[in-house]
Amino acid sequence: MTTTLIRKKLFEYLKKADDKKIKAMYTLFENEIEREEFEYTDVLKTELDQRLSSYQNGGKTVSPREVKDRIKSICKSAK
Repeated sequence: MTTTLIRKKLFEYLKKADDKKIKAMYTLFENEIEREEFEYTDVLKTELDQRLSSYQNGGKTVSPREVKDRIKSICKSAK
């Protein structure tokens, strides 16, 4: 099962789960949820550095509107 599918199933479950189960799950992950710092993996750091470099060197960017339209298109084709 893909991570995307797992996330979707968890999201759907959380919408229906009773309060006791929600509180129990929150307790399990509370430290991670409340942690203010986000830890970047080396792979993510490398990717962000490459994107920044591309942007600074005149690389193509897209507007927020274009991103939204692309996401809508992907969601429609995935159904």
